[in-house]
Amino acid sequence: MRKETVKFNNLESISDIHRTAGLPGPVHPMITLLDVTELLDMCKVPVNYVLSFYKITLVTRMEGKFRYGQGYYDFDNSSMVFAAPNQILGEVETNSNTDGLSLYIHPDFLHGYPLAGKIKQFGFFSYAANEALHLSEQENGTIQSIFSIIRQELNSRIDDFSHEVIVAQIELLLSYAKRFYKRQFLTRQVISTDLLQQLEELLNQYFDDEKAIDYGMPTVQYLAEKMNYTPNYLSDLLRSQTGLTAQQHIHQRLIERSKDLLSTTNLTINEVAYKLGFEYPQSFSRLFKARTKVSPAHFRATFN
Repeated sequence: MRKETVKFNNLESISDIHRTAGLPGPVHPMITLLDVTELLDMCKVPVNYVLSFYKITLVTRMEGKFRYGQGYYDFDNSSMVFAAPNQILGEVETNSNTDGLSLYIHPDFLHGYPLAGKIKQFGFFSYAANEALHLSEQENGTIQSIFSIIRQELNSRIDDFSHEVIVAQIELLLSYAKRFYKRQFLTRQVISTDLLQQLEELLNQYFDDEKAIDYGMPTVQYLAEKMNYTPNYLSDLLRSQTGLTAQQHIHQRLIERSKDLLSTTNLTINEVAYKLGFEYPQSFSRLFKARTKVSPAHFRATFN
């Protein structure tokens, strides 16, 4: 039996969304707010959509599954999912018992406003759907009220302040999302001690198996894949619980390993650097001194 090929559909304008969903043209050419039920026609065929704009989706009820890339995810409570331009996503297997809102924002809509640059700093646009923001009843009400203001502005007569008001509401929405994610990091299933233990075990195993010699230093991407997170989500989760990013944890473990090797073996400093995955010994020495305030040679001398 021949496997059905999943197609890719590039949506480059807000009008493309309306056309694909079988809707009339948008009120504004660079932004639109749609009910999820209006997008059901886009969910009937196995198509992955590549968007040229930001997408913020609030799911308040879903019977079926949500597709993000190659994965399918269920949502029981109100949740939010964020996507940045050029990500692959699409909704499938949903039905009429699905409620929610999707806000599509073309990057050009933000030009001339500080948010145009600031929006790239919101890491959750790179999270996967299984790292969605799950909202409490009160949080859901807050987000719904912001969407309501945006919809009101879009459906009212456009004036000189409409654009400014909508951008302000988008920034407010993202600020609340950042706050709510911080709450989620602290209250949901992952406990910091378990997370750190898993991270330490992965790094120890990486060095014990001498993977660094063949593949270089462990990367955030490597750890994230092993822990079933996206790199941004893992770093934000670690930062919220330990104050350090994933990269900083890697460097911390590298220094601990290097101290062990420098104090308990006869390996040269160059050999230590090579064993830890550094391409250039100078890079190892710079990192070691930046972290410990002494050079590797000076540290070793204290044990002789």
